[in-house]
Amino acid sequence: MAYCWKTDLNTSESHEEQHEHQEFHSVNQSFFPSHVSLGFDQLVDEIRIKIPFYQSEIEENTVCVPHAPNWDSTRHSLHETHQIPLNELTSQTSELSCHQVGKTPVIGFRRSVLPNPEDMNKQSSCGNPIGKYHGGDDYRINISAPSSTSLDKINSQRESENANHNYHIGFESSIPSTYPSFSTNFMPKEENKRSRNMNIVKHSLMLSEGSFPPRTWESTQPENTELTGCSIQLVEVPQGSNKSLASFCDKVKKIRETYHAADINSNSGKIWSTTAAFPCQLFSNTKFNINICIDNSTQRLHFKPYANYLVKDLIAEVLHFSTNDELFPKDHLLSICGYEEFLQNDYSLGSHKIFQKDKSVIQLTLHKNGKVPGKLSRKHEDDHSQFYLNQLLEFMHIWKISRQCLSTVIKKYDFHLKCLLKTQNFHQNSETSAKGLIEKVTTELSRAIYQLISVYCRSFYADFQPLNIPDDISYVNPGLHSHLSFTVYAAHNIPETWVHSYKTFSFSCWLTYAGKKLCQVRSYRNIPVKKLFFFLVNWNEIINFPLEIKSLPRESMLTIRLFGIICTTNNANLLAWTCLPLFPKDKSILGSMLFSMTLQSEPPIEMIAPGVWDISQPSPVTLQIAFPATEWEYMKLDSEENRSKPEEPPKECLKHISRLSQKQSPLLLSEEKRRYLWFYRFYCNNENCSLPLVLGSAPGWDERTVSEMHTILRRWKFSCPLEALGLLTSSFPDQEIRKVAVQQLDNLLNDELLDYLPQLVQAAKFEWNLESPLVQLLLHRSLQSIQIAHRLYWLLKDAQNETYFKSWYQKLLAALQFCSGKALSDEFSKEKKLIKILGDIGEKVKSASDPQRQEVLKKEIGRLEEFFQCINTCHLPLNPALCIRGIDHDACSYFTSNALPLKITFINANPMGKNISVIFKAGDDLRQDMLVLQIIQVMDNIWLQEGLDMQMIIYRCLSTGKGQGLVQMVPDAITLAKIHRHSGLIGPLKENTIKKWFSQHNHLKADYEKALRNFFYSCAGWCVVTFILGVCDRHNDNIMLTKSGHMFHIDFGKFLGHAQTFGGIKRDRAPFIFTSEMEYFITEGGKNPQHFQDFVELCCRAYNIVRRHSRLLLNLLEMMLHAGLPELSGIQDLKYVYNNLRPQDTDLEATSHFTKKIKESLECFPVKLNNLIHTLAQMTATSPAKSASQTPSQESCMLSATRSIQRATILRFSKKTSNLYLIQVIHGNNEMSLTEKSFDQFSKLHSQLQKQFASLTLPEFPHWWHVPFTNSDHKRFRDLNHYMEQILNGSYKVANSDCVLSFFLSEPVQQTIEEPSFVDLGEKFPDKTPKVQLVISHEDAKLTILVKHMKNIHLPDGSAPSAHVEFYLLPYPSEVRRRKTKSVPKCTDPTYNEIVVYDEVTELQGHVLMLIVKSKSIFVGAINIQLYTVPLNEEKWYPLGNCII
Repeated sequence: MAYCWKTDLNTSESHEEQHEHQEFHSVNQSFFPSHVSLGFDQLVDEIRIKIPFYQSEIEENTVCVPHAPNWDSTRHSLHETHQIPLNELTSQTSELSCHQVGKTPVIGFRRSVLPNPEDMNKQSSCGNPIGKYHGGDDYRINISAPSSTSLDKINSQRESENANHNYHIGFESSIPSTYPSFSTNFMPKEENKRSRNMNIVKHSLMLSEGSFPPRTWESTQPENTELTGCSIQLVEVPQGSNKSLASFCDKVKKIRETYHAADINSNSGKIWSTTAAFPCQLFSNTKFNINICIDNSTQRLHFKPYANYLVKDLIAEVLHFSTNDELFPKDHLLSICGYEEFLQNDYSLGSHKIFQKDKSVIQLTLHKNGKVPGKLSRKHEDDHSQFYLNQLLEFMHIWKISRQCLSTVIKKYDFHLKCLLKTQNFHQNSETSAKGLIEKVTTELSRAIYQLISVYCRSFYADFQPLNIPDDISYVNPGLHSHLSFTVYAAHNIPETWVHSYKTFSFSCWLTYAGKKLCQVRSYRNIPVKKLFFFLVNWNEIINFPLEIKSLPRESMLTIRLFGIICTTNNANLLAWTCLPLFPKDKSILGSMLFSMTLQSEPPIEMIAPGVWDISQPSPVTLQIAFPATEWEYMKLDSEENRSKPEEPPKECLKHISRLSQKQSPLLLSEEKRRYLWFYRFYCNNENCSLPLVLGSAPGWDERTVSEMHTILRRWKFSCPLEALGLLTSSFPDQEIRKVAVQQLDNLLNDELLDYLPQLVQAAKFEWNLESPLVQLLLHRSLQSIQIAHRLYWLLKDAQNETYFKSWYQKLLAALQFCSGKALSDEFSKEKKLIKILGDIGEKVKSASDPQRQEVLKKEIGRLEEFFQCINTCHLPLNPALCIRGIDHDACSYFTSNALPLKITFINANPMGKNISVIFKAGDDLRQDMLVLQIIQVMDNIWLQEGLDMQMIIYRCLSTGKGQGLVQMVPDAITLAKIHRHSGLIGPLKENTIKKWFSQHNHLKADYEKALRNFFYSCAGWCVVTFILGVCDRHNDNIMLTKSGHMFHIDFGKFLGHAQTFGGIKRDRAPFIFTSEMEYFITEGGKNPQHFQDFVELCCRAYNIVRRHSRLLLNLLEMMLHAGLPELSGIQDLKYVYNNLRPQDTDLEATSHFTKKIKESLECFPVKLNNLIHTLAQMTATSPAKSASQTPSQESCMLSATRSIQRATILRFSKKTSNLYLIQVIHGNNEMSLTEKSFDQFSKLHSQLQKQFASLTLPEFPHWWHVPFTNSDHKRFRDLNHYMEQILNGSYKVANSDCVLSFFLSEPVQQTIEEPSFVDLGEKFPDKTPKVQLVISHEDAKLTILVKHMKNIHLPDGSAPSAHVEFYLLPYPSEVRRRKTKSVPKCTDPTYNEIVVYDEVTELQGHVLMLIVKSKSIFVGAINIQLYTVPLNEEKWYPLGNCII
């Protein structure tokens, strides 16, 4: 990087004066309490009790001021061979010289002026009594007048001390996994006796020039200001004393000011329905069924507009039909019934996602006064509110020092100071030198306290700062090739437990960039703890890095780790660490600073960024570092924009670049491939590569390389904004790169950005500061969209529970709440309170014993009722468009799974909406579920844009805190396990279980075929997504079905192939769940085998569509690598998804691959065995949800009650045969169906009921001997109708038993009006000609044949063959050009999707492809294909002949 430095040769103070300041700034350290880090709260008592300046007991002419023993002049160098982990650096010498030109002063923490209690007591006992002691730990220091030779001795010792300030620090090329061992043998035995007693006279405050190396310090008081009396004044700083924090507050306020409350466009206060690009292929000629209710009216209008109809045009049409008044459509809005969600007037109906997913009749409501702001809008008062972050952050009230408390301490200090000076004035006969010394000491002491407060306010968050702080600093010119150097002085407030556990302490320093270590420096000086007002470790050690400052990247991070050496083993334990940016705000850190240290485990080197730990938030252990007064400033170099256009590279080079680009992420590239890609970087463009791959292949971050990266960045033309997501990963800390990425993302619409908020929240971790472009983008969009603000709130709320970056996210959340305004912020508070109550209820239900849980739940639900009585309404955290006003007490229950989740049913605040049921989980981490469902939603959006509706049900899921969250409940959904249980003990092993269940719930043919179609598509979609994401722990309790045919998966605690094992064997053996019972339903029991071929085609098509967006999916996952998810944490997890997506494959290769996976899954018997085990485990368990008001017996009947029969009546005999009765069945929901039964079937039903319900009295069955010889038909109709009436109106158990329901609901008869048949999912052939489907391609002398399917093939005897296909490329010899596929056992319509390849086929003219179908050795069919006549890369059916030509 390029840096420049600022110089100021006109120093405001002489070296002598600086030394004086240094000497006395240290005194103030003793004014810190021991139990609060760097606090002043207890100091009032300390001054009054322990260190009185003025008491009646003070002896005449005796004053008490701090005394400072000097250091031992002996220093020990470590001659260690240093290793530099950089290719550019090599070890040349065994010593490193200190390149520190100027040092900043020690602000109250210099070891040389800190008193040692033992030394104090020792000195007092040697003949210098200073008064009375108040307790064994109290000590005082007197001032006497030694001879002038004492001063010379002191100065010589100082010179000796500073002459040996350079330490030879070892460098290592790599860091071992264990803690480094520290040698303690080199420490002298006299180490603990280095402090010597000395007396200070007046002259000691004016040390001769040269006693210390010249140091600069940040002056906090003008020279002409005398700090006597109460001269230390504090001023309140509402925006915070920390400059970066104050700057962030100012930036947030300016962002909010750009969106005025009066601007209805940006502050509508309404929740707008999300939109997407209009899917032309999906809605080419589609009409919607829409019912529209007029606001405050019972009038309902029905419309059937086209999908591309604009919402405002529909409003105009509604107004035209509903009123004669001239109304303006722009003043009206349409909302979705039951939701507080409005359609966007300027968008088409089909652009709204709700229309893309819901094909039923959609209910809308027309509202007037569309221009009136909603209840969540910002008000005029919000425009004038001030943003003070320290008032919004809860944690700042814990650690910050209040201005009032510190003012009290200063007043006490001032009082005792005045008493002291008054005493001196009273004793007029005292020596003038002593009097002058006292005045000098008190002045410098005040200055030191003043400086301490200033440093504290600069380092930490505070709402105050000293008055009149000048910014002038004496800068030093370090030279162009200056190395990085600073002084680590001390670690303060060491916990007492550490003092007893560790004999000495050491530290090490890292320099990191982009998650990689640049260099490490270890300190081999093990220093014991000192006891003052608190424990501290004082190293006072200069650290030199062998790296020139100008060569360091702008985003370099410094990490310092504190180690304790165990007393017994001499092993080093990591105790605390801190990290800080070297160049915040593009400038180097100046002067002495305090940094808080975290006691967390090993610092995450791959996540080291400014936000990983808040160094400005005071913590129990504080580190003091002094940086040289050299202000380096980053300067952006002009890149070589006039670079000549590179020559056209060879085709082989472009092909290789294209192959490398299939890796999609730089993390998946090997070092060799990165070098290759970077070598040809100027040949890369958006057609053959991606920008993250090119920039991620850069060999380093030196000045020249970064300049070239920026050049490529400016020239690059993005194919779409989402390509820039890859530039926001942790691999790219460069601010210019991230800025360009955000500029691209700014092109996305609000609703598009909404889909990627989880990744952007994670990307905010690696921003250089809180004013970054990404943070600004998120705040801008939250002001424009309540949907974004609401989701962002809960994402930030949840992110605070991560191990690191908590404070970082707290500040972002405070900024979001400020921007949102009071109304929306109050809504957030209500939602937060709701979640808190649900969490408390969940904990109490868990802690209760099993018999008492129902009663506990019933009692605790009352808390929710009280909550709604207080707040009236509240938006649902899962979906801000849903507003709730109460709780349905009777519908609430809990599930008996391990986590005991709650089922909570809320009352919709919208009178036209249904009740809303959710699951509240406590004890489960739902962040992983959120990610999986988000990726699935992205895939579904991709399919919809391609015109493919996979009928996916993707429920909402929200993590609201650590191990807790909400899950949307899908109405009328049931687990596959429950369906299996209702089919008996071996239900999972039966083939017809699913088909039978759908038949029972879809009595009309149209409903049944619709359910079959929905299952067909949804099953294919979930096969694809669960395969790509490697979703594991799949069993029948994690698969759900709806009566309308939709299948979907739940519970994504295991994914990316992290399967559970049992005895070392994976429980998930299949690539995904597709069982024979699913195939049985799709093919309607084998009647339509071509449906299986259509299913395979649909899966492969959906798979190939998703594969084209592999880069997007991999980027989304890579951005979540550091989110703390248990199963997404490393490159191997990305590789798993990459291997499943196979972006390097052609569509034909991918089709063949996925077909193999379908067959693998279909033939995997362990899946059925796993389902059987789960069914058996649940057979004895109670119902999955226990209600607080329902008994278990009632609960067990709930499923059957939903499908009961009102009545059944015999209409006549069937037209097919006179032996069957045509029966009309009226269902519980008033639907009607017809079925046909014989008298024998009635008799068998009665026998089954007698066996099953032997203890019950059943109606008498009209046997044949009861029927008279005359008018027997009429008599039998009447008796059977009476029998059915008694059965259905009698015992509830009998009427809703499986026997009765199966009898009346299975095998429904077609209605007299023909319903449309099953939707044509593929090509159908009315003839029975045997055919084969092929796709033939020819490229680069390679002939590729994809054998897809065959139809209507039979053996000579008419049976199904076990067919395979043989190919011969003529005129070449058959033994050279013979290829064959695998055989498909006993199938007339087999599916292959296998690829056959012939190399070295330069042209197709003159070549014939001979295809022969055989079943083992038996001939089935054949065809010869003239290759030059074939349409390439197209699917085509070829008829099979009955002989070989």
